[in-house]
Amino acid sequence: MNCRHCGTPLSLSFLDLGSAPPSNAYLGNDQLAAAELHYPLHLMTCTNCWLVQTVDYAGREAFFSDEYAYFSSVSKSWVAHAERYVTEMVERFGLDERSRVVEIAANDGYLLQFVQQRGIPCYGVEPTLGTATAARAKGIDIVGEFFGTSLATELAAKGRSATLMAANNVLAHVPDINDFVAGFTRLLAPNGVATFEFPHLLRMVQESQFDTAYHEHYSYLSLGTVSRIFERAGLQVFDVQQLPTHGGSLRVFAQRADTGRQLVTPAVPALLAEESAAGMQTEKFYSAFQSAAERVKNDLLAFLIEARRKGQRVAAYGAAAKGNTLLNFAGVRPDLLPFVCDAAPSKQGKFMPGSRIPILAPDAIAERRPDFVLILPWNLADEVRNQLPFVRDWGGKFVVAVPRLTVS
Repeated sequence: MNCRHCGTPLSLSFLDLGSAPPSNAYLGNDQLAAAELHYPLHLMTCTNCWLVQTVDYAGREAFFSDEYAYFSSVSKSWVAHAERYVTEMVERFGLDERSRVVEIAANDGYLLQFVQQRGIPCYGVEPTLGTATAARAKGIDIVGEFFGTSLATELAAKGRSATLMAANNVLAHVPDINDFVAGFTRLLAPNGVATFEFPHLLRMVQESQFDTAYHEHYSYLSLGTVSRIFERAGLQVFDVQQLPTHGGSLRVFAQRADTGRQLVTPAVPALLAEESAAGMQTEKFYSAFQSAAERVKNDLLAFLIEARRKGQRVAAYGAAAKGNTLLNFAGVRPDLLPFVCDAAPSKQGKFMPGSRIPILAPDAIAERRPDFVLILPWNLADEVRNQLPFVRDWGGKFVVAVPRLTVS
């Protein structure tokens, strides 16, 4: 396979998690008697542009189908994050009724609802049917297609260019990253601004966040690599913010290189220097990640096996993609983890892909009173603890596996 950005043949392995089904392909009762389709989950690093990427085995339609079950509004902290984002962008760029905000991967309208409430014209692009339907139910205009240069050109020709384009946690999800980014250049108004949020590869490595890897994440990104991809597409990075979301994310601000007026802030060269000092342009930085992932896996398995030996009950919370990566790599099945609870109605009554662990409503934790609750979306650990304070009433404890096993 060649690098999906620069075309260089790939030879440096970053992470090999064996094979697993798509992380959001939750199973219904009628599917338990059938075989699941598994794909290898192997990440490689390009030694030319340093883009970390999955080895391709299937097209995007296999992972982002009409049954796609991730609804952004389920997480209250993420919705609050989106509301703060809208407030900051309105204040910083003076957005008003003469502006137009476009969100790429608008999901269920979790962000655009706050733009709409301010009376600012907006619309979203969202190809998955279930989430798009939820957004339309909020009165949000949704274009139900995958985004790229073709759609961007069509929208711009219809006079739908954007003052602000938002792309939260989608840049990593696109197989043709060059075409996707070039679409922003075509849809942005001459002085428009685009923001991109994505997990920072530097933090992923430093914090052993291997469960951020799944098939829907085609790319794993640093500021240095993103800057090169943007430059090729005609975009210029002019600012970057480091965020705590998803275990450490970047919010990158970009503008059209030919017409943008924003000045480059000191944050850009500072973070590029930090990445360089960490060795992100050397093979050594990428070669040790496999052993870190195996340590996390082994520690979790040892904990679950010991708990079972002692007759202690373990449940999990959060049927998230992260959790599916972790459980499938570790080979965890219902004998070690009888059930997972999740607040999303779209997941309740289904089964985790691969592990086939049943997904129940959160009430099951209070009913069954487990000794330990394993929080699979570790990036939301504080939110989950606050939602489940009653676990302490019977002496229950919370467990997080990443970046290291902790029991509290």
